[in-house]
Amino acid sequence: MKDVGNFSTGSVWRHIVALAVPMTAAQLVQVVYNIVDRIYIGHLPGADSLALTGLGLTFPVITLVGAFTNLFGMGGTPLCSIARGRNDAQRAEKIIGNTFTMLCISSLVMMLFCYSFLKPILYLFGASDRTFPYARQYLLIYLIGTPFIMLGTGMNGFINSQGFAATGMFTILLGAAANIILDPVFIFGLDMGIAGAALATVLSQMLSAVWVLHFLTGTQTRLRLSRRWMKPERKVMLPVLALGISPFIMQSTEALLNISFNSSLQRYGGDPAVGAMTVASTIMQIVWIPTQGIGQGSQPIISYNYGAKNPQ
Repeated sequence: MKDVGNFSTGSVWRHIVALAVPMTAAQLVQVVYNIVDRIYIGHLPGADSLALTGLGLTFPVITLVGAFTNLFGMGGTPLCSIARGRNDAQRAEKIIGNTFTMLCISSLVMMLFCYSFLKPILYLFGASDRTFPYARQYLLIYLIGTPFIMLGTGMNGFINSQGFAATGMFTILLGAAANIILDPVFIFGLDMGIAGAALATVLSQMLSAVWVLHFLTGTQTRLRLSRRWMKPERKVMLPVLALGISPFIMQSTEALLNISFNSSLQRYGGDPAVGAMTVASTIMQIVWIPTQGIGQGSQPIISYNYGAKNPQ
């Protein structure tokens, strides 16, 4: 987990391992948290597993938030690495600043849109009269944290792209650890139920976002998030959008599939079927962790060497 800034020298596989292992470990902790979180919600007194089903109905919204995060985050981080490879620090910092601004704007638009159409959205996603109150309780609080969630995830890629693997890992671990601690306190200790789970998530993501922004504006980073580069520029954002549209479409279609599953399951199997899909979706996340870790660990190295004209 040594922090390495120059990806054009040394062993390629060591660079990949140095980035992939921390990313994989952090994602594993996050998935373990998700499983524990679902266990808590699935055993809420008097909820009869309806709370877990209600949580599953919010997954398409959460996935769409992730899609917009990837549109700018996964569009910007490879270009930032390419600029680093070219020794063009100014353009790299412009990409960081522009991405920050677009994440802020899109998070506010997403939040306002979902609040405005919350009820029809959830019924479209497969809610019933029994599960709607749980899904509504969760989203009313969760959506407040949309800016923190998008900034923490979207900007963390710029930490990893500079070779700060341990720091990027700590971002995810910080949020997951805080969530694990706060969940039982809010859900059972303060008797907040599913709303407590949402509040724990918002506060945890806020900690992660603060940590990311503190690092990117501090003295240890190689590239800084600077106010002077936050004004969106067409020549900066168009390449970011062009590169980010692919992961955006992939994750958006995943949300559409989730909506289709939930609405069909609600129609033919009722609330228990939607709840079962929630459990299955949570477990299936584990399958993707090694693939995502290796892919995300390789990307900054490939992009950096592309920018450095070092194709070998």
